[in-house]
Amino acid sequence: MLDAVSAEATMSQYPLLARIQDPVDLRALSSEQLKQLATELRAFLIDSVSRTGGHLAAGLGVVELTIALHHVFDTPHDRLVWDVGHQAYPHKILTGRRDRMHRMRMKDGLSGFPKRSESRYDTFGVGHSSTSISAALGMSIAARLKGEQRHVIAVIGDGSLGAGMAFEALNHGGPLDPDLLVILNDNEMSISPPVGGISTHLARLLSSQVYTSMREGSKTALRRMPHLRELVGRWEEHMKGMVMPSTMFEELGFNYIGPIDGHDMDDLLSTLHNMKAMPGPRFLHVATQKGRGYEPAEGQPVQFHGVTPFDAKTGRMHKKSGGKTYTQIFGDWLCEAAAVEPRLLAITPAMREGSGMVAFSERFPERYFDVGIAEQHAVTLAAGMACEGMKPVVAIYSTFLQRAYDQLVHDVCLQGLDVTFAVDRAGLVGADGATHAGSFDLSFGRPLPNFVIMAPADENECRRMLQTALEHPGPAMVRYPRGAGPGVEIDLQAGVLPIGEAELLRQGRHVALLGFGSRVAPALEVGEELNVTVANMRFVKPLDERLILELADQHELLITIEENVISGGAGSAVSELLAAHGLTVRCVHLGLPDVCQEQASHNEQLHVCGLDAPGIRAAVLSELADLGLDPQLNSALARESA
Repeated sequence: MLDAVSAEATMSQYPLLARIQDPVDLRALSSEQLKQLATELRAFLIDSVSRTGGHLAAGLGVVELTIALHHVFDTPHDRLVWDVGHQAYPHKILTGRRDRMHRMRMKDGLSGFPKRSESRYDTFGVGHSSTSISAALGMSIAARLKGEQRHVIAVIGDGSLGAGMAFEALNHGGPLDPDLLVILNDNEMSISPPVGGISTHLARLLSSQVYTSMREGSKTALRRMPHLRELVGRWEEHMKGMVMPSTMFEELGFNYIGPIDGHDMDDLLSTLHNMKAMPGPRFLHVATQKGRGYEPAEGQPVQFHGVTPFDAKTGRMHKKSGGKTYTQIFGDWLCEAAAVEPRLLAITPAMREGSGMVAFSERFPERYFDVGIAEQHAVTLAAGMACEGMKPVVAIYSTFLQRAYDQLVHDVCLQGLDVTFAVDRAGLVGADGATHAGSFDLSFGRPLPNFVIMAPADENECRRMLQTALEHPGPAMVRYPRGAGPGVEIDLQAGVLPIGEAELLRQGRHVALLGFGSRVAPALEVGEELNVTVANMRFVKPLDERLILELADQHELLITIEENVISGGAGSAVSELLAAHGLTVRCVHLGLPDVCQEQASHNEQLHVCGLDAPGIRAAVLSELADLGLDPQLNSALARESA
């Protein structure tokens, strides 16, 4: 890891960047100096992320655009809103956080995404996609109502623009005539023809003061001649439509300019200066290259989207230790199950690589559906497939399933449709922080009717649960954590699990630990040391009521342990069951506290929450002391007490 001293020492390689402590500094630079700054910023970004890991390719693609935006606009008075935030590292470097980049995505360090509490230049906290236009529109409306003169700019990627929320904002915003500039960073999806000389010339022309004055002046002159005004308006849109990708944005009320080359600093500066002076809602289409300026990232932009530390010279990633991840286990199972079950269809909302579906997409392309960043559509699409007798599997991160909650409730569970949800990144996610943590899925899934919820304790159980969900004739969710499991060997012959049946792992005294999913392994470790009972609950819904009631009858204390918020989670379900039967046995819940977990390593986060083995052990000892129970549970505890 690069410490602060060595980080500052490296700045001798970047003499111009070293002078930039604030965007005010770069506004004094000439066009040629800005080009040199772009070269230095790109090199610094590669060096920095190679040491810490993080998001790289997207940021490399917007280096020139980021510089141009901060040069032309008076940020932070003018509001700059980034979508998702993967591309915001250059923005962070230029806005006073360069010397903290060595702590990117680490405990007490910089967030991997724009964050309002981190900098006044981060005008809106992001992490999920397609929110920028809505947020920027809200800021523009607020400024107008308060009588404040400021520009508001939203930067959104082509993938994010495909989500319904972005179009909802465009549809609403155009007629309101806000002072809003939406910039489409088109870096991969090929929604437009390649940038050429004619397109660039047209963009300069249409954004120029002369054209804008003529356009606005003609509107005034033709106000009393509606038929002629309509004719001229149609001619203008027809001419634009002949040489531009689409007049769709014009139909939504935005003055469309572009596409322009997002790596040509002169074109960017000229067009942005012109568009800054234009009134009303504007839409600038900028073509960029993801991974620009770094050959490994240019050749493999998906692989270099989010990276672990790597060799900056060769682009080789440092090898990860550990066994198979839960994501890989899901990917293997998906292919194996599809080979046997022809009705299996797989859906992902733009997370093929992250969800482990590359092999499936190649082996079963006609049964693979990437719907783009459209989580709501993904879930209802699956519901429609299930209506026709298919067996859809929706592979989705826990944090992204939140965006399709109404569809999960109304379109799947209320109708009892046969949809399997493979929910990855459940629980804490380490460096990605609060925006990507899967902290709530047990709580929002538990109230839903007809919904089976499973949480595997290990790799083999994950595979069995996925098959159980697939064969269950109704909606079912398997939620598993990021990364590798405890290292249990997978038994390909193991069958499905009986719905709602837990597993008693060991019998002990006084205390029963009820572990859910990822917390079973540390619970068992503590159980062995302190000689307490441990159960692998497996199912959050339905619970194994028989086992819970037996444990309540045999023990003075039950402790539930889950990697989900305590409120409404699996532990709450246990307490509700005990209350329904009039049982007063003490029940303590260990889980995620009622705060947003900031970025840190996964182990650090678990430790802070008291969900690692030492934390569970401390909780058991504390509760025993409070209840006045004999702490001499076994020889190991006796030695500890002494």
